[in-house]
Amino acid sequence: MTAPNDLRLLPWSGPENKPCYLSTDNTDGYMSRLADNIEAVQLGTAALLLEMASESLDDEEAEPIELRRLGHALTGALNEVLRVAVSRGQLLAAGEPR
Repeated sequence: MTAPNDLRLLPWSGPENKPCYLSTDNTDGYMSRLADNIEAVQLGTAALLLEMASESLDDEEAEPIELRRLGHALTGALNEVLRVAVSRGQLLAAGEPR
């Protein structure tokens, strides 16, 4: 089994928004692949939101409520991207192939 400092931070939160971790030696297992797929979706969503933000900020007629909603969506996406970055950084530090 994996040492405690080699746990993988998963791309979702548990109860009370606490982090979830995976302890496995199998980087090709179901949970590892699920986490990889969710991370890919999260990064893709963040890229789309960034594109939308660029367009909205250039639009002088953008409604304040639209910009506010976009800001909330960007905040959520940034949280997810940071979690992915932390997780992948931990994997790299542990010598996991990516």
